[in-house]
Amino acid sequence: MTGFHLAQVNVGRLVAPRDSPRVADFVGQLDEMNALADRSPGFVWRFVDDGTVDAEAVAAHPEVADERFLINASVWESAEALWEYTYRSDHLRVLSRRREWFERPDGPHQALWWVPAGHRPSVAEVMDRLARIRDHGPGPDAFTFRDRHPAPAPAAH
Repeated sequence: MTGFHLAQVNVGRLVAPRDSPRVADFVGQLDEMNALADRSPGFVWRFVDDGTVDAEAVAAHPEVADERFLINASVWESAEALWEYTYRSDHLRVLSRRREWFERPDGPHQALWWVPAGHRPSVAEVMDRLARIRDHGPGPDAFTFRDRHPAPAPAAH
């Protein structure tokens, strides 16, 4: 145990409004996929959209105010726990159809980073992590599954 958890964000812009038949299959599976994540081993927390828009995030990242722009952010005990949920659970069934429901991204759409256990990232923070990958490429502060970085070493006392 390092005292750190893995935060993740993935974003996408739907090909149509949420109430459109074009994305109905996706929208209809959101509750099921969220419940699957919530009960998955290693799951810690996920961002729940309460309909409010983070002014700080909008100022720096105006796309977050777009109703078709979706943000999925969560925290996991480890990269392995997130990997198992993402690629080895029923979530893969939905993930494999993402191109039907989401526009092709024009930049990074996923970022991972280590946070102190107990930390809950804000919308501004998750968008900033995507911007780090876009502007500087993967590194210890924002990376992908392909370019993973280990959790920071615990501070010496």
